[in-house]
Amino acid sequence: MSDDLIQRVLKVIATSKRIPPETVTIDSDFAQLNIDSMDAVEILFALENEFELSIPDDAVRAVRNVRQMCEGIDKLITDKASEPPVAQ
Repeated sequence: MSDDLIQRVLKVIATSKRIPPETVTIDSDFAQLNIDSMDAVEILFALENEFELSIPDDAVRAVRNVRQMCEGIDKLITDKASEPPVAQ
Protein backbone atom coordinates (compact mmCIF):
# COMPACT_ATOMS: atom_id res chain seq x y z
CA MET A 1 0.00 0.00 0.00
CA SER A 2 1.52 3.28 -1.10
CA ASP A 3 1.91 6.43 0.99
CA ASP A 4 0.11 8.32 -1.78
CA LEU A 5 -2.96 6.08 -1.44
CA ILE A 6 -2.98 6.50 2.34
CA GLN A 7 -2.68 10.29 2.10
CA ARG A 8 -5.49 10.46 -0.45
CA VAL A 9 -7.79 8.38 1.77
CA LEU A 10 -6.93 10.51 4.83
CA LYS A 11 -7.65 13.70 2.87
CA VAL A 12 -11.00 12.40 1.61
CA ILE A 13 -12.06 11.44 5.14
CA ALA A 14 -10.96 14.78 6.62
CA THR A 15 -12.66 16.75 3.84
CA SER A 16 -15.89 14.75 4.04
CA LYS A 17 -16.06 15.07 7.84
CA ARG A 18 -14.85 18.69 7.75
CA ILE A 19 -12.20 17.99 10.36
CA PRO A 20 -8.52 19.01 10.42
CA PRO A 21 -6.48 16.58 8.27
CA GLU A 22 -3.94 16.11 11.05
CA THR A 23 -6.64 14.52 13.24
CA VAL A 24 -7.02 11.59 10.80
CA THR A 25 -4.33 8.92 10.81
CA ILE A 26 -4.00 5.42 9.38
CA ASP A 27 -4.61 4.11 12.92
CA SER A 28 -7.81 6.11 13.54
CA ASP A 29 -10.99 4.18 14.31
CA PHE A 30 -14.20 5.50 12.78
CA ALA A 31 -15.71 5.72 16.27
CA GLN A 32 -12.80 7.98 17.35
CA LEU A 33 -13.53 10.26 14.41
CA ASN A 34 -17.27 10.26 15.15
CA ILE A 35 -18.03 8.75 11.75
CA ASP A 36 -21.61 7.49 11.75
CA SER A 37 -23.42 5.58 9.01
CA MET A 38 -24.42 8.76 7.14
CA ASP A 39 -20.83 10.02 7.22
CA ALA A 40 -19.65 6.62 5.99
CA VAL A 41 -21.94 6.83 2.94
CA GLU A 42 -20.64 10.31 2.10
CA ILE A 43 -17.03 9.15 2.52
CA LEU A 44 -17.72 6.08 0.39
CA PHE A 45 -19.01 8.20 -2.52
CA ALA A 46 -16.06 10.58 -2.17
CA LEU A 47 -13.60 7.66 -2.24
CA GLU A 48 -15.29 6.19 -5.31
CA ASN A 49 -14.85 9.54 -7.08
CA GLU A 50 -11.27 10.03 -5.86
CA PHE A 51 -10.10 6.61 -7.03
CA GLU A 52 -12.56 6.11 -9.92
CA LEU A 53 -13.77 2.85 -8.37
CA SER A 54 -17.02 1.18 -7.56
CA ILE A 55 -16.88 -0.01 -3.96
CA PRO A 56 -19.26 -2.92 -3.25
CA ASP A 57 -21.55 -2.37 -0.26
CA ASP A 58 -20.67 -5.76 1.24
CA ALA A 59 -16.97 -4.82 1.19
CA VAL A 60 -17.69 -1.79 3.36
CA ARG A 61 -19.83 -3.31 6.10
CA ALA A 62 -16.91 -4.79 8.06
CA VAL A 63 -14.67 -1.71 7.80
CA ARG A 64 -14.23 -0.05 11.18
CA ASN A 65 -11.05 1.98 10.82
CA VAL A 66 -8.92 3.95 8.39
CA ARG A 67 -6.34 1.17 7.92
CA GLN A 68 -9.03 -1.30 6.82
CA MET A 69 -10.41 1.34 4.44
CA CYS A 70 -6.96 1.90 2.90
CA GLU A 71 -6.37 -1.84 2.57
CA GLY A 72 -9.75 -2.28 0.88
CA ILE A 73 -9.12 0.55 -1.59
CA ASP A 74 -5.65 -0.85 -2.32
CA LYS A 75 -7.14 -4.29 -3.06
CA LEU A 76 -9.82 -2.81 -5.35
CA ILE A 77 -7.17 -0.84 -7.28
CA THR A 78 -5.01 -3.96 -7.63
CA ASP A 79 -8.00 -6.04 -8.77
CA LYS A 80 -9.05 -3.34 -11.27
CA ALA A 81 -5.52 -3.15 -12.70
CA SER A 82 -5.43 -6.91 -13.26
CA GLU A 83 -8.74 -7.00 -15.17
CA PRO A 84 -8.46 -7.40 -18.94
CA PRO A 85 -9.38 -4.25 -20.88
CA VAL A 86 -12.98 -4.02 -22.05
CA ALA A 87 -13.32 -4.04 -25.84
CA GLN A 88 -15.36 -1.16 -27.21
